[in-house]
Amino acid sequence: MAALRIPDLPENPEFVQFKPGSGQRFVLTVDTEEEFDWLKPIEREAHTVHTVARLAKFQEFCEAQHVVPIYLIDYPIATSPAAQEILRPAIAAGKAEVGVQLHPWVNPPYDEDVTEHNTFVGNLPRELEREKFRRLKDAIERGFGAAPMIYRAGRYGVGPNTAETLSEGGIAIDSSVRTSFDYSAGGGPNFRSFPLRPYWLDRSGGLMEMPLTTVYWGPLRQLGPWLYPQMWRAPRLRGVLAKIGMLERIPLTPEGVTSEEAIRGIDIALDEGLPVLVFSFHSPSLAPGYTPYVRSEDDLDAFYDWWRKVFVYLAQRGVANARVADLIESVALA
Repeated sequence: MAALRIPDLPENPEFVQFKPGSGQRFVLTVDTEEEFDWLKPIEREAHTVHTVARLAKFQEFCEAQHVVPIYLIDYPIATSPAAQEILRPAIAAGKAEVGVQLHPWVNPPYDEDVTEHNTFVGNLPRELEREKFRRLKDAIERGFGAAPMIYRAGRYGVGPNTAETLSEGGIAIDSSVRTSFDYSAGGGPNFRSFPLRPYWLDRSGGLMEMPLTTVYWGPLRQLGPWLYPQMWRAPRLRGVLAKIGMLERIPLTPEGVTSEEAIRGIDIALDEGLPVLVFSFHSPSLAPGYTPYVRSEDDLDAFYDWWRKVFVYLAQRGVANARVADLIESVALA
């Protein structure tokens, strides 16, 4: 089978098969990145890394919950001595894992103009995307003492050459596909109808796609992939349908999703037999004032409480936490 281009909707995907007894599992991915104003146009210099200090508390929290977070690190974090000091011991001890997240506008070489189109790294020329990835991966290996095996494009911005770049770089899992979301209005990919189950991008090269988990809930959920996008001009209608329990799109994230909604999403994903549930959030949400989702200390307390409730429910449903290494090892190759 020829290698797939990640932004192309797979017509007949070859789903990854896992060894018997693997069970249904979850991974916790953290888009570990700099802070910037989400409401303003992206700039190359207008960012900080103040929330790096909050990674220590979150790591301690995960260790107490017996969960191994996967930190998907971009260039400002990869080159932060504070981030290295906090995360490197946990990574060395197997209590955390490291991956790659590429924000092209803050990742050398800076050969492109900063435009919305160019913030999706897959839109850049092949050699520029490859060189940015190479420099970031090298910085992560130097700074954190581990070779990353998983990748997510910043803004989910994969392109036609991304899979080839990842295969050449020794990446085993891409997790850039955000199923049921469409970023084409700004020049990014459209993942509206993509599958949720992990599937092979290049089986011979050992590269799989592990989409972020988003499900539809409610009596109209079977129509969700078609109906939800039709309402883009009427976002209030989406809110009404969710409020009356007819149709709701639920990504597995504490950002903009209540724990009750997330638990409904977990139930749907598990009942549909999804082998891996992919949770995610942005690291600036670990401190008040840097994302729309955590504006106060009360919001931050609610953020941690969200994870407590979700971890308890996953344990009740018999869903174990998995590391990247666990997933790779459990793939059935025959």
